Amino acid sequence: MKKVISVVLSAVMALGLAACGSQAGAVSSQPSSSAAPQPSAQAVSTVQLAGLKGPTTMGMVNLNTLMENGTAAQQYDVSMLGTADEIVPQLVKGEVDIAAIPANLAAALYQKTEGGIQALAVNTLGVLYVVEQGDTVHSVQDLKGKTLLSTGKGTTPEYVLCHILEKNGIDPDKDLQIEYCSEATEVTARMAEASDAIAVLPQPYVTAASLQNEALRVALDLTEEWGKVEDTQLITGVTVVRKAFAEQNPDAVEAFLSDYAQSVQLAASDVQGTAALCEQYGVVAKAAIAQKALPACNIVCITGAEMKAAVSNYLQVLYEADPAAVGGNLPDDAFYYEAD
Repeated sequence: MKKVISVVLSAVMALGLAACGSQAGAVSSQPSSSAAPQPSAQAVSTVQLAGLKGPTTMGMVNLNTLMENGTAAQQYDVSMLGTADEIVPQLVKGEVDIAAIPANLAAALYQKTEGGIQALAVNTLGVLYVVEQGDTVHSVQDLKGKTLLSTGKGTTPEYVLCHILEKNGIDPDKDLQIEYCSEATEVTARMAEASDAIAVLPQPYVTAASLQNEALRVALDLTEEWGKVEDTQLITGVTVVRKAFAEQNPDAVEAFLSDYAQSVQLAASDVQGTAALCEQYGVVAKAAIAQKALPACNIVCITGAEMKAAVSNYLQVLYEADPAAVGGNLPDDAFYYEAD
């Protein structure tokens, strides 16, 4: 597969997934002075959170709402970052307690830190789509012989796309040409320049591109295509905790999981309000984009045994395809957080 690094910039959006390299930003969130005081569930004053700009953090923004109305169990300081590479050092140094990162990166980081992190929850299921401006792709088989633009070389988009292709009898190296761009914004820019372009894009980029180009068509939902070839769920992101933090502050972790579940519920029940927060805190460039994209972002909060089963099965598929995708080895049971 060939990797293409484009220098074209797109003004469509300023957010990203793991493959993006946008400038990092930070948001400090404190409850309003009028909020009723809440009992502290932890030894630390504020839980340090980090997430990627994009769908893996969309379910987290309503923690700010809970703090402002005084219903959060504790205080959170949320940093919104452009790439997973920016989050990893902060986790390793202990500057971040809990973070939303790609599922395969979590497994790899578990190996690198010798068990220093644990998976708390699945936060996002599949968000990848094949889009085109024409009407030539209606099945995975239709990708044969095509040139396909994509982002995420060495991350979830590449692993998912190649696995689906191979399961459909298509050799990603021989039967089509995949050109990897460094950022999703480069993919959208190149699509704007070529009327016959076909690309793999994540939400909310699909929505952003569609708002700019009415001719853009969603040809394939890769979550559906994954389901046709695998019994496992397609997982984009997980929320992890530093093991040392979890051991020292178990009540804080449990309080976070409760607050986080409420935040995710608000993302589904109050789409307009959540979209406004996504723009306010830099998760998505525009509220209009977030509002339209949220229902397609598969935001969830799956914990406990269900989380363990879903993540372990997904990582098994990635490991069988390429052990390097999960850090060389599958994580053991200690990778999965369990409340005492």
